[in-house]
Amino acid sequence: MKKVFFILLFTCVTLSLGSCEKDDAPNFHFVPLSIVSAELPEFFSLDQTYTIRVTFNRPDSCTNFSGFDVISKESAVRNVVVIGTNHYDQEVCTQALIEETNVFNFKVIHNETYTFRFWQGEDAEGNQEYFEVLVPVR
Repeated sequence: MKKVFFILLFTCVTLSLGSCEKDDAPNFHFVPLSIVSAELPEFFSLDQTYTIRVTFNRPDSCTNFSGFDVISKESAVRNVVVIGTNHYDQEVCTQALIEETNVFNFKVIHNETYTFRFWQGEDAEGNQEYFEVLVPVR
């Protein structure tokens, strides 16, 4: 009798644990956010760190600032993209553009003029669009 009881108990526990759904799928995805403007100094000094202020648009209230992606294309060329996190499981999203400003720190390691390319979006053909800011190093 004990043997039958333990087999039934084991079967019930196994079935109850196996029937629980666990949703491990993420409820968000990363999206690039369009940069409106950037504030940089007139010039840099070698080995100094600067705070760069960037203003960007969030497309809706379900998309939040996540961080910056600063990609080194050449020694003194940097592509800057603002990364947002879009939470697609939220039921209510305000669809208006939300302008926001955030900063990142940048250390000058090259003794040449830096070219910052700030991502603005894509044109009608899907080509990436940037605006550039040149900052000389003195």
